[in-house]
Amino acid sequence: MELRRVVVTGLGALTPIGNNVKEFWEGLSNGVSGSDWITNFNAEKFKTRFACELKNFDASEHFDRKQARKLDPFTQYALVSVKEAIEDSAVDLESLDKDRVGVIYTSGIGGMQTYQKELIGFAEGDGTPRFSPFFIPKMIADITAGHVSMKYGFRGPNFATVSACASSSNAIIDALTYIRIGYADMFVAGGSEATIIESGYAGFNAMQAMSTNNEEYKSASRPFDATRDGFVMGEGAGTLILEEYEHAIKRGAKIYAEVVGCGMSADAHHLTAPHPDGLGAQLVMKNALKDANMQAEEVDYINVHGTATPLGDISETKAIKEIFGDHSYKLNISSTKSMTGHLLGAAGAVESIAAILAIQNSLIPPTINHKTPDPELDNNLNFTLNKAQSREINAALSNTFGFGGHNTSVIFKKIS
Repeated sequence: MELRRVVVTGLGALTPIGNNVKEFWEGLSNGVSGSDWITNFNAEKFKTRFACELKNFDASEHFDRKQARKLDPFTQYALVSVKEAIEDSAVDLESLDKDRVGVIYTSGIGGMQTYQKELIGFAEGDGTPRFSPFFIPKMIADITAGHVSMKYGFRGPNFATVSACASSSNAIIDALTYIRIGYADMFVAGGSEATIIESGYAGFNAMQAMSTNNEEYKSASRPFDATRDGFVMGEGAGTLILEEYEHAIKRGAKIYAEVVGCGMSADAHHLTAPHPDGLGAQLVMKNALKDANMQAEEVDYINVHGTATPLGDISETKAIKEIFGDHSYKLNISSTKSMTGHLLGAAGAVESIAAILAIQNSLIPPTINHKTPDPELDNNLNFTLNKAQSREINAALSNTFGFGGHNTSVIFKKIS
């Protein structure tokens, strides 16, 4: 069968460096760090006392008290982002065939704040199980997709994809696939995360996954730097409106980019560590190029997973060199996690938006906070260090990898 073309017609972003797409792009372009001291809880006794929290986000500006009581922060973030994306798409909700609009919206962890609050309340009580009737509906990771469908009346396929930090990239890939084969004409796809809380921090600290560089907290997220010591946690949401090309053209939609290819793979190696030679990362990029019917030389920019973990950056770099060969040295590579931190299940959507905006603006967002080259990396590669670089971008690839060895790649291309 002939697959239908899929384009991006709307974007929404709520991030540590901007509470909408315009602010987010300004932050990326100017190399702004979203890292600061934690305000969500008292982190005085924690190994890591900093994070990339949202700035100046007030839920009461978006929800009344009754609504807010029913929504974990991860769902609040999502609904704010979705609203921006739908408005940005300029779709007429009254004339839209809502049976043909789906929602695939996810979170790597879900309502962790709700879960922690309810269990603390039970532990501090007299043993009587007094739990909120909203406990389960607020906590489960799929609930955001349900809320979006109920708010806007979208009756197409509706679910969540959960693959740790690759979750929202998988949401985009599933939406792409369903539109390609005719299941729907439009999808709301994305992810959100709100895990900057005591249990989230204690858990990731215990794994030794997060940076503990409290002395240099503003610049602690430093992918490809020899002194990197782990990721900096972020929070927020990213949303893309994916639409069948002819459907978008017929309604005169603004088109940001075409989604031309996707890849998925598994490391089949370790619970949390990447394969040392990046075998899963190699396979996922190879699969994405094959799906897009593209040669490696046609890619101009890779927005890497680039978490600033000692092993991860090396593994991904090896994979890029293996798949792209000599063209690796002509690519721009950057990790926007150096600015936003790691948004876990929302990372794929937020970083896809970064890749799309890079195409739109002919500008590569930088990898900031770099000071010391790592001798274990090939420093002849262009990691777009510390300052944005102007460049015509025809195609951009976004990598996202998750604990459990889940790998995803999505390729976006300038519309033609």
